[in-house]
Amino acid sequence: MITCYAFGIVPPFAQGLVRDLRVRWALEEGGLPHRITLIGRGEGAITLDAYRAIQPFGQVPAIQDGDFTLFESGAIVQYIAERSDGLLPKDAQARARTVQWMFTALNTIENPIQGLAEIDLFCPDQAWAKERRPAVVDRVRTRLGVLAGCLGDREYFSGPFTAADILMTTVLRILRHTELVQEQPVLAAYQRRCEARPAFKKALDAQMAAFRD
Repeated sequence: MITCYAFGIVPPFAQGLVRDLRVRWALEEGGLPHRITLIGRGEGAITLDAYRAIQPFGQVPAIQDGDFTLFESGAIVQYIAERSDGLLPKDAQARARTVQWMFTALNTIENPIQGLAEIDLFCPDQAWAKERRPAVVDRVRTRLGVLAGCLGDREYFSGPFTAADILMTTVLRILRHTELVQEQPVLAAYQRRCEARPAFKKALDAQMAAFRD
């Protein structure tokens, strides 16, 4: 059974966005048996200091699968996808294309989005942030426009639903405090489609339940 580590408490603005959601979702989609161990608060929780023996930077998520430990959400989602049916294609080229979109989500798309989120959530009233924000918004808007063009009239980025869509959707969710995704109807519909999946709803409910306990 895979153990996934997640925070037992985070600020309200982060709830529903913490990256263990990606791992929970992949585990649910893959039908892999798993359990959640919370950090800091909750039944059976471990301390952050103890967790650093598993994840030296103290970030979530991390997993343990027997004696094997892994951190970084993209690496974990790929590991789970490789053990599941359907989250990674078996054909070599289709598989490579899926991995391409996984990297696109975590590098090309998440980096500018995270930059905007950090401005808006951590330092919105600082003068430098107010000066910087328009350029960051333009960069995000441009990336989203290109991304929408890449998706076009397809339902998902690599044919059927794959691990790439788990990562891409959770990246787009970071913009929930803005209307930038809604400006791109193709992406807004894509995000709604992915978030309507039962496995996503189960993963999100489980994450949010930890914060209510």
